[in-house]
Amino acid sequence: MYQGFKKYIPFQPVSLPDRTWPDKAITKAPVWCSVDLRDGNQALIDPMNLEEKLQFFKMLTDIGFKEIEIGFPSASETEYEICRALIERNLIPDDVTIQVLVQCRPHLIQKTFEAIDGAKNVIVHFYNSTSTLQRKVVFKTDMQGVTDIAIEGAKLVRELTEKEVARTGANIRYEYSPESFSGTEMDNAVYICEQVLETLGATPKKKVILNLPNTVEMSTPNHHADQIEYFCRHLKHRECAIISLHPHNDRGTGTAATELGLMAGAERVEGTLFGNGERTGNADILNIAMNLYSQGVDPRLDFSDIPQIRKIYEKCTRMTVHPRHPYAGDLVFTAFSGSHQDAISKGVQYMSESGTPYWEVPYLPIDPADVGREYEPIIRINSQSGKGGAAFVMRQSFGYDLPKAMHPEFGAMVTAACDEAGRELKPEEIFSIFRREYLDLRYPYNLKQYKLFEENDTDSDDTVVHFDGILRFRHEDHPISGKGNGPIAAFFNALRGVGITDYKFVSYSEHAVDKGADSKALSYIQLRTPEGKSVFGVGMDGNISLASIKGIICAINRAANEKEQKA
Repeated sequence: MYQGFKKYIPFQPVSLPDRTWPDKAITKAPVWCSVDLRDGNQALIDPMNLEEKLQFFKMLTDIGFKEIEIGFPSASETEYEICRALIERNLIPDDVTIQVLVQCRPHLIQKTFEAIDGAKNVIVHFYNSTSTLQRKVVFKTDMQGVTDIAIEGAKLVRELTEKEVARTGANIRYEYSPESFSGTEMDNAVYICEQVLETLGATPKKKVILNLPNTVEMSTPNHHADQIEYFCRHLKHRECAIISLHPHNDRGTGTAATELGLMAGAERVEGTLFGNGERTGNADILNIAMNLYSQGVDPRLDFSDIPQIRKIYEKCTRMTVHPRHPYAGDLVFTAFSGSHQDAISKGVQYMSESGTPYWEVPYLPIDPADVGREYEPIIRINSQSGKGGAAFVMRQSFGYDLPKAMHPEFGAMVTAACDEAGRELKPEEIFSIFRREYLDLRYPYNLKQYKLFEENDTDSDDTVVHFDGILRFRHEDHPISGKGNGPIAAFFNALRGVGITDYKFVSYSEHAVDKGADSKALSYIQLRTPEGKSVFGVGMDGNISLASIKGIICAINRAANEKEQKA
């Protein structure tokens, strides 16, 4: 690439020193128009067949699109076919307007009006390219030459529309696009659109859609916004037009260009689901709409089941949604980083405990459940995960609420397993580690039999708890017994009888695993070993006291095993 950059001509922005759009905010949704069946379909390696198009159209109406560009019916039989099928099968809801695209060529315009015969609500979208480069390289004409093409096209569209409305009473609206608007001198873009408005007889009550395509994204989004504001300011009869955006994504900033264009005065957006389209794609409507949603603005589109929308999209287009695609990708609500996991875990806990009506979870801009996503995959565990990630999975997937002080101990086990496996671990694998290291640990001490009973002194109100049991170690069964003012004290005293001493009780927590009368209690016991090290044990039982005793023997087993391994 050395010196290669010198052959590119820098974009020349419009001069707008008193721009106002940076101080604006988007407070309502624009009018949305899906062009998936045109721009999206023409960009596919294998374009959709008729039934796939019909399925896709139905999905778009279910999402809530009221304007849908269904194709270029004069361009080919397959494009003509979808238009006729929708009309003849009565598949277009009464509140949905189909949009048909056509170049400013008389025979194509005639064919287009044949295609829409019988439709109730139609937008006839005609266009011709106006950019400096296209005029020089493609059409070899001046600005007046392309303006004349647009005017002649507008005359014919108006004439045919008036005939069709008189014949059938159809609701036909006009849309004009100066294609490659972003590469057109702004005064020329304003001029040609003014001529089209006058030719079509636009009025405030019968507005014409002026669609301003960023056909090839040529500049940073702020310069695109300057173009839109300049156009809106200088257009005569601005009140007679609906300003529409049609951004592409050649620089990877199509979403930003759309949002800034709306701030600059546009009222309508043409785009596709997941940004599918020529080259790097069109404006991604799902992305833009969900950005509004995350700011408390109703997008007026229903994306509450993104997984299903994605399923239909991938089936019909044979395209794959990127795992990092905003809001829809497999990994966009997933945290591997330890610090992210910790913050998300605390946010979820805060939401549960505080009862706040607002979404307040760090690193997650929206609630995954709002778009049909599940909570289980939010935190996934690999070698980069921190101590809290494994604990979050245990709580979210299995209902095990590990005490915070236990997180580093269990997290280290899971990290070691990730390193050994060389990949992320699934929740079931994490639970398997927990079960092996805590619940199923029976060596070197195995408590085979046990019973507790209380002895009350009615004169002093003192209660003495007795523990009796069989503890197997060194391949032999040893009877143990002890008493104390509670089950834990009684068990510790019983252990002293077989030489297990100097373990100090540090902390205890417990919770039920399942709801209901038959739920089991889970006890987390933290001990200090004779060597002064902290160690956790976990016990489960239908009796909370016996669960605690199992937790104690688990902690002692873990300490003994670690000591043996070091030796």
